[in-house]
Amino acid sequence: MMIKDKVVVITGASSGIGAASAKALAAKGAQVVLGARRGDRLDQLVTEIKQAGGQAIALPTDVTKREQVQALVDLAVSHFGRLDVLYNNAGVMPISELHLLKVNEWDTMIDVNIKGVLYGIAAALPIMHQQGGGQIITTDSVAGHVVHANTAVYAGTKFAVRTIMEGLRQEESKHNIRAMIVSPGVVETELYSTITDQQTRDSTYHNQRTWGLKANDVANAVVYAIDQPANVNINEILLRPTPQEH
Repeated sequence: MMIKDKVVVITGASSGIGAASAKALAAKGAQVVLGARRGDRLDQLVTEIKQAGGQAIALPTDVTKREQVQALVDLAVSHFGRLDVLYNNAGVMPISELHLLKVNEWDTMIDVNIKGVLYGIAAALPIMHQQGGGQIITTDSVAGHVVHANTAVYAGTKFAVRTIMEGLRQEESKHNIRAMIVSPGVVETELYSTITDQQTRDSTYHNQRTWGLKANDVANAVVYAIDQPANVNINEILLRPTPQEH
C-alpha cells in the first residue's frame, strides 16, 4: 500500500469530500493535516480519526489568506517531517445567472476556487522540490468541462483550475511532482448552502439529495490516485452519478 505513512494536507476538510477523504486516508495509514475555516468541526474530525486509530492534526485555515495556507503546510512539515500530498479541496459554489449581478459572490469564487488553489501550490512546491517529489491534487468539477446557464462564473473558476493543474503537471513532472484533478458531478455535500438564489439552491439541493454521488465516492477516487506507485501519475478522474446526463 502506497498510502501508509504519507503526510497529506487537506483543505476544505471540515465536511463533505474533504472530511470523507481525511477519514479514508487516515484509515489506510496516512498522517492527515486538516485545514478549514470551522475549527470546531476540524477538532471533532481529528477526534474521530484518532479514536479510530488514525493520525490527524488540524489548523483553522481560510484559503483566501495566503499566510494561513502556508501555515497549514508548514505545520505538516514541522509535525510529521515532510509533505507528500497537498489536496486542494476547499471550494464554494454560489451559482446564479449573470444578470442578477451577484458580483461579491463572483469575487468569492475567484478568491477561494482559484487563488486558494494557487496559494496551496505556492506553499507546497518549494517543499516538494527540496524533498525530490510529491503530489498535488485539486477538486475540480464536471463544471470544469461543461458550462450550463447559471454556472458561468463557477464553471469559469473550474476551467481555470483544470488549466492551472495541467500546466503544473507539465512543469513539475521533471521534479517527480504528480498533479491531478478529481472532477465530480453532482455530489451530496454542503456546497449547495453557499447558493443565495433560492430557486437555484432548492433545485441543487434536490438533485444532490435525490441522486447525487456521496462524498465517499469522491474520496475513493482520491485514495486511488494517492495509492499509485511513484511512476504512475493519475492526471484526472471524472466521475458522475449514473443518472447525470451532462
